[in-house]
Parts: sequence; structure tokens; C-alpha cells
Amino acid sequence: MLRSFSAFRDFLHSEAAGGVILMGAAVAALAIANSPVSPQYFAVLKTYVGPLSLLHWINDALMAVFFLLVGLEIKREVLDGQLSTWSRRTLPGVAALGGMIVPGLIYVGLNWQDPLVLRGWAIPAATDIAFALGVLSLLGPRVPASLKVFLAALAIIDDLGAVIIIALFYTAGINALALLGAFVVALVLLGLNRAGIVRLAPYLVLGILLWVLMLLSGVHATIAGVLLALTIPLVRTPGKPEASPEISPLHRLEKRLHVPVAFVIVPIFGFANAGVSFSGVSWGLLQDSLAIGVAAGLVVGKLLGVFGAVVLLVRSGWADLPARATWTQMLGVSLLCGIGFTMSLFIGLLAFTDPALQDRVKYGILAGSLCAGLAGYLILRASPGKTPA
Repeated sequence: MLRSFSAFRDFLHSEAAGGVILMGAAVAALAIANSPVSPQYFAVLKTYVGPLSLLHWINDALMAVFFLLVGLEIKREVLDGQLSTWSRRTLPGVAALGGMIVPGLIYVGLNWQDPLVLRGWAIPAATDIAFALGVLSLLGPRVPASLKVFLAALAIIDDLGAVIIIALFYTAGINALALLGAFVVALVLLGLNRAGIVRLAPYLVLGILLWVLMLLSGVHATIAGVLLALTIPLVRTPGKPEASPEISPLHRLEKRLHVPVAFVIVPIFGFANAGVSFSGVSWGLLQDSLAIGVAAGLVVGKLLGVFGAVVLLVRSGWADLPARATWTQMLGVSLLCGIGFTMSLFIGLLAFTDPALQDRVKYGILAGSLCAGLAGYLILRASPGKTPA
């Protein structure tokens, strides 16, 4: 378990640093979208490169690699890491569930009268792990390591929930033949796993074919990344219960992907999708139920859902607060869960194709994530920690 915890610590560091880069990319996108070169920015994103526009290559292809890493992290943590036992899954798992349900209910409550806008109910349900850990990294030793692990585990479970939501609720018309082909490829990948094949090349080649078939099937192509991840073998050290990072294909691929995903792919996604013009913004936005629903879901919904679930579990004796953490610090971390940038943007783009609706979604995500992140940071900065025993 020492190796696993070390890998998890490396993951926290890379995600936190990547979150800082992502912040810079988002700020740059907003600056350009509100500058004289704004028309060129949007025109470049709409430029077709082969069968897809540049924006679609980013959102459908590059983000499939992001989802591949998400799937690898989920599989590793469930089989050999911080989520490997039910006792470890309980607190972040129930908190993640509350943090998905309550924001969705708040959004629906504010938009129940508009069936079109209701499609965005899942937008505030996601937590951006890179941004949230990036904010935590600014606080240094003020926040105990146990809370960072809790936040990362919660966000990983949250990502799993988002993947399931995308697959079930944001799928276009189905091409049965392409979907059947994807199913066959997935079975072949599973067969490679069962046969003990540990070379990554066959998995990656078939993974590209799986992505193409998923793109043609109508199911969002990024789901191919998760399916591929679930078939990558996790090889355990002979005679030991934990996996071996040196020989396990899952660990090797995950290690190779961390840097390009955290420092290249996710910032590119943020730069391409965070750009929104504020030229048409007025006080009327405060009455826009879509934007308000997203923002309120992220700030209020995540706080009530995550913090409420933790209070319920701890007070009932089913779980303990993370080591050396205080209730005030848990409150701050619950607010940080309201930073929903990357995954919320992704779901928003799937929910709405109308650029005007997408802009309203972005206003809500930016406002909600900024408020949640700032409030969480200030609470954690002002909160005294527990004295080590």
C-alpha cells in the first residue's frame, strides 16, 4: 500500500500543478474572447481539419485521452488504492453522491418550467479535480493531507458519476451497426486482458478503433477512453497484495498520461471552451434561470450535498472525519467541490448545441466556480487546524 499511496501523492501533486495551468488557460481564453482578436479566436476553433472542426477534435479526441486517464485512476483506486475497501469508499462515496444529487435538484427546481433548459440538470453535478486541488495547493500545510486525499477520492467518484450520466443521458441518435462494432472491439480488449497480454500497443491500437466506432455510433466518443481504461491490466507484484507500478500496464500508462493530460490536454480544452464574450451581459443575467441554476447548483448544491452527507455519516457514527481535519476545514473543502469547470463545461456542451445557451451555461459555471473557489479558499485560509497528537 506504500507504493499505492506514493502514486496517489504524485497524482495529487500533478493535478494541483495542472490546476494552476488550467486557471491561466481559462483567464487567457476570457481575455482573448473579449479582445479585438475575438473573431479570429472563434473562427480558428470552427476551422475544419479533416472530418471534424478543431473544436470537435479537442472535445471528442483529446478529451477521450482525458477520460482514458480518468478511467485508469478510477480502476486503480478501486482495485489497489484509496477506494479499495468499503470503509474507505464510504465517506467520499456518499459525499460525492450528495454532491451530484443536490445540485441537480436545485437546477431542476429553478428550471422545471422550461423542458429545453432542463437538459442541463447535470451541469452543476461535477467537480473539477484539477482546479480544486490547485486551490488547495495554494494553502500548503494549512490543510491536512487527509483532506486532500478525501477531495481527490470524492472527485474521482464524481468523475465516474459524470461518465455514467454522459453515457445514459447525453447520447445522440444511435447507429446500431457502429455500436455493435464497438461492442465487439471491447470484447476483444477484454479478451486480451483475460489472456494476460501486458504489452500496451495492442490495447492502444484497438482503443483508436474503439474511439472511431464510438464516434460513429452516436454515444459520445470520449466514453471509448473509459472503456479502454477498464480493460488495461493491473498486474500485482508476485507474492504481494499490491500492484507493481514497474510491471503493471495500467500504472505505466497512467504515469505516461499524467503530464500531457494535466499540462497540455486539459488546459487546451479550457482555452478552447472557456472563451465567452461579456459584451452582451447585463443585469438581466441575474434573472436567467439557466445561469443562476448552474451557479446555485455549484455553490449551494455542492455545499449542502457534500457537507450534509459528511455531517450525516459522521454524526451517525458510520464514518470519521479525515485525520486532523476540523469541521470548518470540511466546510471549506465542500465549497471547493463547487468548482465544476472542466467536466461542467463538457456536460454543458453536450446538453446544448445552441451557442447562446452555451454562453449562458458558461456564465453560470464561471460565476459559480469562482464564488465556490474563493469562498472555500478564504474559509480554509482562516481556519486553524488541529494540533498534531
